[in-house]
Parts: sequence; structure tokens; C-alpha cells
Amino acid sequence: MTATAQSSEGVPQGALYNADLAPTTAAQRTWTWYHFAALWVGMVMCIPSYTLAAGLIDQGMSPWQAVTTVLLGNAIVLVPMLLIGHAGAKYGIPYAVLVRSSFGTQGAKLPAMLRAIVACGWYGIQTWFGGLAMYTLLNIITGNALHAEALPLLGINLGQLVCFLAFWALQLYFVVHGTDSIRWLETFSAPIKIVMCLVLVWWALTHAGGFGSMMAMPSKFVDGGEKAGQFWIVFWPSLTAMVGFWATLALNIPDFTRFARSQRDQFIGQSIGLPLPMGLLALMSVIVTSATVVIYGKAIWDPVDLSSRFTGIGVGLALLVLTLDTMCCNLAANLVGPAYDFASLNPRRISYRSGGLITAGIALLAMPWKILESTQGYIFTWLVGYSALLGPVAGIMLVDYYFLRNTRLDLKQLFDERGIYAYRRGWNPAAIIALLAGVLPNLPGFLHAAFPQSFAGVPEFFKTLYTYAWFAGLGISALVYALLMRVNASKVGSMDMGKA
Repeated sequence: MTATAQSSEGVPQGALYNADLAPTTAAQRTWTWYHFAALWVGMVMCIPSYTLAAGLIDQGMSPWQAVTTVLLGNAIVLVPMLLIGHAGAKYGIPYAVLVRSSFGTQGAKLPAMLRAIVACGWYGIQTWFGGLAMYTLLNIITGNALHAEALPLLGINLGQLVCFLAFWALQLYFVVHGTDSIRWLETFSAPIKIVMCLVLVWWALTHAGGFGSMMAMPSKFVDGGEKAGQFWIVFWPSLTAMVGFWATLALNIPDFTRFARSQRDQFIGQSIGLPLPMGLLALMSVIVTSATVVIYGKAIWDPVDLSSRFTGIGVGLALLVLTLDTMCCNLAANLVGPAYDFASLNPRRISYRSGGLITAGIALLAMPWKILESTQGYIFTWLVGYSALLGPVAGIMLVDYYFLRNTRLDLKQLFDERGIYAYRRGWNPAAIIALLAGVLPNLPGFLHAAFPQSFAGVPEFFKTLYTYAWFAGLGISALVYALLMRVNASKVGSMDMGKA
């Protein structure tokens, strides 16, 4: 290794290094199991999570089938979450650095960008929901004065655009002040969110006189239903979508676990904070919506719409909580990861803060309201579609970290442009080939889902495979990567020399 300045952690301060990407010190490892549980409660309690069950019921599931599908999907995605999170807690490195061990010191920029671009889309979606809550509240206060015709090309009116931009600007405080400010926000808000959810369920049951008829509503897949015999056709892509909902975090969870006090803290905190709260939120959304049928005469799945129907101080309080929910989820789930990812592109010039500003800037161009126009587009094109990209990355990372390296990495080499993780000019061909092998089989199915008229002739095999996009991509890429790396036994041998 050439003579290079060394950081306090002993890693070279070259072109791959900056203070934000460097391994966390003992003083920075302050997150307990409660902080991780609170982080997940903060991220789970958001408008997109609340509406997941609605999308599944709209596709024909019964309320109980929808809730079970949400719970199962999140139990599945918890597994890679914990496994990949192990590396962050052990070595104190973010996802953008961890992925160098499998893709190479330069090749790591590719999976970092795949995850970052998806997060930018999500950042825009959550910002749209937050702005929509503000728009609804202002409309109520001003007597619907903001209502107007949609702007050309955009498809939303001026008031909606201004509120979208205002909520976007509001989040910049936390972009500038880093992860500690986000941890504080999540820890503070988690108990408030739990209390508000309980109050909302109490309101629903009190005003509706019970659970209502919706909870007993059969699925459309039963004999005589509109979609009789089609349950599994809908279930598998729906389950894939539920896994895909948090597939981004399954990759970049080291961005948070690198601050963990211990492995036990990240394991317990995540296990408590993710699957059960997601299942309970889905159940709550069904209960509350069931009550709206009794109270208002129709099912109201949109929590912003529901909040606007409250009276007195309840309107402002409900929409304030929705705004807080959306901000907490957005900052944790969709800012931290891409901020590190963009910083990894050029560590000398891009910091975590500037990476966050890049994320926020791209989100402005995403036009998220277009993605949310239908449950078909939201669940089966957006959620399943990007899971087809991220599943293969997860498969490669898991094989690399557990089966090839036995969880041993050399921190110094991860920051060395000419070290063992440089492969061929910074790129690992095995990882790139494995990624393509996992993504390409799902491409025809995605094109059919996104553009059904233009790609109506896609063979049935690829349509079916796409319903398992995350699972298929993860499995194919994991297998191909393991085989290609085993072929070069000498390279694998050198990789296993990492320090425990």
C-alpha cells in the first residue's frame, strides 16, 4: 500500500475515505435496542404503510388475508435486515462501504446508486403525502380556497404544489443536522404515534359501535366471487410487494446498525420494531376503515381524507400527527441511505450532508403523485419492480459476507484502492454478472406490468417469474455469485484473510 494518511480508526484516508464513511468509534455507538425499536415504529407509522392493506383488499383479499400478507412479508424481510445489519454493528461501516467487499471498491457505486435512486423516489412519495396533509389542513382553515384546476403537465393544482414544496423545505433542517437529529426525532415521536393509533382505534370502535361489517367481508377469491380461484395469482406478487416495501432498508440497514451499542441491541430492537407494528398498523387501518363505512357510509382508506372529516381541534391534531409520521419515516428510511450512497461516489467532495441535499433535489423531479395514481401501479409496478433490482444485491451481499468470508472483513482494505477488494480495476466481474443474472429474467415481467399494451406478448413464464421478483432475483444472483467466486479459489482464499 502506498504511503497514505491514516485515520484514527487505522484506515487509509485516500480517495475512498471521508469522515462520514469512516468506521464509527466506540463513542458513536450509543444506539440501544429501544432506539432501533423506536426507529422502526417511527418508520412504520406512515401513510404508505397505512394504505398497504387497502391496496390488497382492492385487489380482492379479505381484511384478514390482507393483514396476514402484510405481516408475513415483513417477517420475511426482517431476516436479511438482521443478517446484513450484523456487518454494520460489527464493523461500524455504512452500506456504501460494506458493498465494496462484494462489488469492488469502484463497482460498489453501482448497487449504491440502485438503492439511492429508489430511495429518492420514496423520498418524493413521502414528501407528497406530507404536503398533502398540509394542503388538506389549509383547505379546511380557508374554506377550500386552495382548490383549483390542475396545472398543465404536472396534474396537480398550485396549492398542492406549494404544500409539496413547503414540506420538502421543512425536512431540510434534518438533512443538514445529520443522523443524530433523526434519532432524536424518532425516539421522541414513537410513543406519541403509538398513543395516537390507540386513540384512533378507540374512536372508530366507539362511533361505529363495534368492528363493523368490513371485518367479516369475504375475499373475492371464494366460490362465486369476482375472482374465484385466483387467490394465489394475486397473493404471490402481493407478498413480493410487501417484502419490497422495506427492501431498500434491508440493504442499507448498516447505515443505522453501525451506531449500535451491541449486536444484541440491533437484533432485539429490529425484531420488536418491524414485523409486529406493520401487522398491527395494517389491522388498525382495516378496523378504522370498517368503522368509516358505518359512520360516513363509505370506506375511507386515505388517512388524510379521514382526518379532514374530524371536527374542531381533532382536524388539526390528526393532520399534525400525519405530518410528523410522514417526516419521521421519510428522513430515516429515505434520506440516510442515499446520503451515504451519494457520498460514496466521490468521498473527497461529497459529504453526508451534501448527499442528503442531492437526494432531496432528485425527489423534487420524481412527480410521486404519478406513481400513486392506482394500486396496480403502486404495488405491482413500483414495489415489485424495484424489489427486482434490490433482491439480487441482497443475495450477493449475503453470500459474500456469510458464505465466502464467514463475517470477516479487513477494514483497512475496504478503504484501499489497491487492496484485496479492488478486484479488477475496482470492479468485481462476478458480482456484476450475478447482478445481471438476477435482474434480467424479471425485466420482461416488469415491462408487461408497467406497459401492458406495449408488451402484451410477454411469455407467461416471465409474467409468473415477475410475481416472485425479489425472491427469484435474490436466489439467482446468490447462486451465480457463489459459483463464480468459487471458480476463482485463490481469490476467495485471499478474501478470507479479513480480520474478525
